[in-house]
Amino acid sequence: MEVERYDNGVPSWIDLGSPDPEAAAAFYQGLFGWEYQEGPPEAGGYRLATLRGKAVAGLGPAQNPGPPVWATYVSVDDAKDAMSKVAGNGGTVVVEPFDVMGQGHMGVFQDPQGAFLSVWQPGEMAGAGIVNEPGTYSWSELLTTDVDASKSFYSQVFGWGAETAGEGPSAYTEWKVGGRSVGGMMAKPAEMPAEVPPHWAVYFTVEDADAAAAKATELGGSLIMPPMDIQPGRFAVLADPTGAAFNVIALKPELQG
Repeated sequence: MEVERYDNGVPSWIDLGSPDPEAAAAFYQGLFGWEYQEGPPEAGGYRLATLRGKAVAGLGPAQNPGPPVWATYVSVDDAKDAMSKVAGNGGTVVVEPFDVMGQGHMGVFQDPQGAFLSVWQPGEMAGAGIVNEPGTYSWSELLTTDVDASKSFYSQVFGWGAETAGEGPSAYTEWKVGGRSVGGMMAKPAEMPAEVPPHWAVYFTVEDADAAAAKATELGGSLIMPPMDIQPGRFAVLADPTGAAFNVIALKPELQG
């Protein structure tokens, strides 16, 4: 669906800092059908991925050492106020809010368990112009080592409600804004390597998870977790040719729309 504005506390944008932006751009174009709009010289190689002429994600050169990751941005009315709440509740401000060429103000923080997340105070750009359609962003999910502490932290920072289904390691929490689910959280799985820190994972909607997984490997990506059925539909965990992990999900027909 097309989106013109985002409420305070709703994830609104994703982007990737890649060690090989050209290879990454070709991969996602082949997988999702993205086209690209190059930014001005002062954007430092950052480009917008588009569908139907609307921005759906960002892609640029890696700015930090370590493996490439898809970053999630949460829309906020006041980035400085959000960062003040981060610092006041045990989080760490990594990048103080700054202006992004009039498009908005962004900042980066780590929650108390170490997961990185960004905030976006809209200026000329609200965020992704299309979401929840094949080839576009649909969901972000926190994998954490302390579910209860995370519930408290994000409630204080963004005012998120938390609705949990199930118990123990299989419990799943949905983040709520105004009664609407805007993201998820689960305990970091025991089988996940110890060196993988708590993090926010990104999901893209696809028509067919099995076909998307096959196409990703054909394009030089890799399969981290093969397609499997879960309550909302069928999903897989993939990585692009540069190693950036992401999820794809084909929702059940009754959940589409």
